[in-house]
Amino acid sequence: MFREMVRKKQQLSMDECVEVLRQQKRGVLSVLGDEDYPYGTPVNHVYNEEDGCLYFHGNKKGHRMEAMKRHDKASFCVFDEGYRNPGEWALNIRSVIVFGRLQVVEDVELADRMIRKLSEKFTDDRFYIDAEIQRLMNTTLFFRLVPEHLSGKLVNES
Repeated sequence: MFREMVRKKQQLSMDECVEVLRQQKRGVLSVLGDEDYPYGTPVNHVYNEEDGCLYFHGNKKGHRMEAMKRHDKASFCVFDEGYRNPGEWALNIRSVIVFGRLQVVEDVELADRMIRKLSEKFTDDRFYIDAEIQRLMNTTLFFRLVPEHLSGKLVNES
């Protein structure tokens, strides 16, 4: 069902893909939006190694949430900041794309653990994290992308 990578020499190992997903803070989540147009939005994420899912949060209302209710399939793309080899101008960038199905997280304990883990990617200020969670808990929806396929590649920009 999912296509094989054309440039197999650029393909990242599964461990490298997980490393990119774990380390990076944000990516683009794409859903099937209004009138079947792709709708991609930048989002913060956390990768949970226990279940292999990506976790996100967002407002309970809006274009993305309406699209998720109509169609649960989505893709998520993330890439790192890249690196330069000595003496070269071109960046080498690792990117990962995940295809899967979106699910609302109903388990309050799991949602709390994941939102804290996500918040800790940005700050270690526990007081701030607790206050934000308390302030936004009634208007925020926590959801996950359950991967069906993922792949990554290393691209040299030259």
